[in-house]
Amino acid sequence: MMKSIARLISNNIALIVLLVAIAALIFPEVFSVVKTSYINVMLGLVMFGMGLTLNFGDFKIVFMRPKDVIVGCLAQFTVMPAIAWTLSKVFGLEPGMAIGVVLVGCCPGGTASNVIAYLAKGDLALSVGMTSVSTIIAPFLTPLLTYLLAGNMIDVNIMDMFVSIVQVVIMPIAVGFVVKHYFSELTNRATEYLPMFSTLMIAAIVAGIVAANASKLMSVGMLILLVVVLHNMLGLVLGYVVGIVMRLPLEKRISISVEVGMQNSGLASSLAALHFGLYPLATVPGALFSVWHNISGAIMANIYRRMYDHNKKRTSENLSR
Repeated sequence: MMKSIARLISNNIALIVLLVAIAALIFPEVFSVVKTSYINVMLGLVMFGMGLTLNFGDFKIVFMRPKDVIVGCLAQFTVMPAIAWTLSKVFGLEPGMAIGVVLVGCCPGGTASNVIAYLAKGDLALSVGMTSVSTIIAPFLTPLLTYLLAGNMIDVNIMDMFVSIVQVVIMPIAVGFVVKHYFSELTNRATEYLPMFSTLMIAAIVAGIVAANASKLMSVGMLILLVVVLHNMLGLVLGYVVGIVMRLPLEKRISISVEVGMQNSGLASSLAALHFGLYPLATVPGALFSVWHNISGAIMANIYRRMYDHNKKRTSENLSR
């Protein structure tokens, strides 16, 4: 029974996060119990869960197929930051919203991307490898890129951001990794419940941020929602284009597209709350991105799966001739 509930929740992450966000917008007083100060703890728990799913084999791809991972990570930390900066300028976003959008663009890939890559029939090993590597190098690149792109709009403390990412992301993942290594039998039993746990934590993060900014969202919601949707969709498309330019097979193109387009937006909201508290709207783009990229990810998984099946069928027909 419990396993069925866990699967039901994890398979409907997009719907659950969307419904929670709408409820928090309509009834902010109900969800105000989820304080924005809790975001770091909740995100740390999600990262701990990610660490429990990792093993040394996930990093083999870095050494066996370094080109694929390098191409993917370069796309991750160039395409999304560039799109974020461009959209902020094109739409003339005020500093708070602009820094929030830039933070989303400068963050590593999100954990949900691995699930979407699997459903889309992408190269799952590449997806996991990209998420792992981009997360590990995020303490260095995320603060630096944020400073370069937004340092002229707002004060960005690179060292403080570095420490925050290490505390909120790297340390929980490392602890989870060690726990899995030494208590593998216990963690293997818990693994099937981790997607449900991550879904509930992400939903709680979104609820807290939306509830805290409900009145502001009602006034600027459509503008920032448009920017978030464009940011995500352009990332998905350009990630796929990178794969085409590099002449990679379809499965790898799919994974790079998903990894580039889906960000660790919870980290973006966490960093915004920690370091840019003077700009309350800075947490909003990350929250909206968390809602939207799960919806778009589910849609793209269906599209990419059909592309994969069609490509496989056409290849089979050509070989049979």
